[in-house]
Amino acid sequence: MNSISLMRGVSALALTFLCFFAGCGGGSDVVDGGSAEGHGTQSSAASETPSRGLIGVSLLTLQNPFFKVIGDTIEEEAAKAGYTVEVVSGDQDAKKQFDQVQDFIVKKASAIVLSPCDSKAVVTAIRAANTAGIPVFTVDIPCNEPEVEIVTQVATDNYLGGKLAGQAMVELLGETGGKVVVLDHNMVESCILRVKGFREVIDAHNAATDKPINIVATLPSGGLKDIGAKSTEDALQSQPDMDAIFAINDPSALGAWNALEKAGKAEDVHIIGFDGQPEGKRAILEGRIYADPIQFPDRMGRQIVKSIIAYSMGEEVPEEQLIEPALYKREDALNDPSLSGGDGDTPASE
Repeated sequence: MNSISLMRGVSALALTFLCFFAGCGGGSDVVDGGSAEGHGTQSSAASETPSRGLIGVSLLTLQNPFFKVIGDTIEEEAAKAGYTVEVVSGDQDAKKQFDQVQDFIVKKASAIVLSPCDSKAVVTAIRAANTAGIPVFTVDIPCNEPEVEIVTQVATDNYLGGKLAGQAMVELLGETGGKVVVLDHNMVESCILRVKGFREVIDAHNAATDKPINIVATLPSGGLKDIGAKSTEDALQSQPDMDAIFAINDPSALGAWNALEKAGKAEDVHIIGFDGQPEGKRAILEGRIYADPIQFPDRMGRQIVKSIIAYSMGEEVPEEQLIEPALYKREDALNDPSLSGGDGDTPASE
């Protein structure tokens, strides 16, 4: 039996003991995780409080700062609650991620958190965890395949984000029409949803105008700078008169800009990205990217930990928890305190 299941039966008793020892501590303060400090020393009761268990976290990649924030936030918030956390990078390799899940199973993890490297291939890993009785949670990238048990999926509302990107593209090209290239990554559900939302807005616009915005090519980006750059180079060969690019994340958008600059086309082709990473926000400030639907990876990390704790206490947890993105443009970047020279609030600040 994993430790989350055990916690359901003993949580109330544990809290009672913690309250008892806090009341007898001579004015000591109880901090998260059950530790109590008084006069610079730790109470014996707190030092004997066992860990709530291991949370194993396998993310799509830790090379992308977005996932690094998710992992760091989970580690920080879970530590406050008394968990040990192990965060590993799947490196966009479904087989590697499966092996990581197997390792978490061997270590009898209390919970497993996944950002699937492949939304379909991850099914085998999730089923293995299900068989072992370990609850599975997904973050950012969902898995909507049948016959898997997932406690909750915490993610950006990627479909809404795609629609925001589509609206930004209509702002750019709506009066004149134009040719658009999409840099996709259709191995993961979140990117599929982004492109779906984007296409729906463009289709609705085209149905009401005689100056359509035509998606002339959909090319792979891998969510990476180098692949985004290579696909943009290919697009420049086949669509030299393209007007704009929608890239499914900031790294692929920045790779696209590098390729456009190299070809002397950076002033001619607009880019809309997705994420709101620091480098992406900086590119928006400098005019290299027009806009981003931005995500809040720290909120995702906190919500995952809240969900794990709630589940361990026997509480009901929603099957899906979506966090709304916000469209971020140059006026937001100019007032963003996280960027040099910013002096105001932005939708991304928390």
